[in-house]
Amino acid sequence: MGPICMLVDYDYNRQTHLHFFVHLVFALGAMSYVQTSGYGYSKRLCEDVSVWFLNKFFPRYKITVEILHRGLKREGVNGYCDMVGDQYRPREFLIELDTYMDEELYIQTLLHELVHLRQWVMGSLRLRYGKLCYSKEPVEKYEYWFQPHEIEAREQEETLYLEYLFEKNGWTDHQVAQFFPNRVMQAV
Repeated sequence: MGPICMLVDYDYNRQTHLHFFVHLVFALGAMSYVQTSGYGYSKRLCEDVSVWFLNKFFPRYKITVEILHRGLKREGVNGYCDMVGDQYRPREFLIELDTYMDEELYIQTLLHELVHLRQWVMGSLRLRYGKLCYSKEPVEKYEYWFQPHEIEAREQEETLYLEYLFEKNGWTDHQVAQFFPNRVMQAV
């Protein structure tokens, strides 16, 4: 069964209406939940990329993801991925993304943060004794650009971006090469 989209409308004292889309992803009895909120982004694009990623990598997991869009320019970042709740087997996440990115940067940033989500779920990224560790090695001894979990996420974001375009648009390898002549398409 494919993804189902549902619009939820809340009425608080008949003054404020909060609209947000909820995607429920059903696969063999498992259900993931994606909630988007904020401003300055395409809800449809956010949901489409998130559902594609969760269906591709976690079809049998129950994962809850809240994706919040807000201004992050002052912080000098495009996005964050944080684990919420249980540290032993994390299944709830908050992804924060900067608003008003162009479409290519937005998709790549969202995929980058979703790679971090996958690292948390698979156990390669975890908290040990209060320190963030990647494969049991503390990442604090590295500068940000050289932290192993960031290197992996940067390496995978472009490949995943091309896979997403390839699958969603039905592009052939030749068409991908036309749009991205300086990029090598790996086997999907």
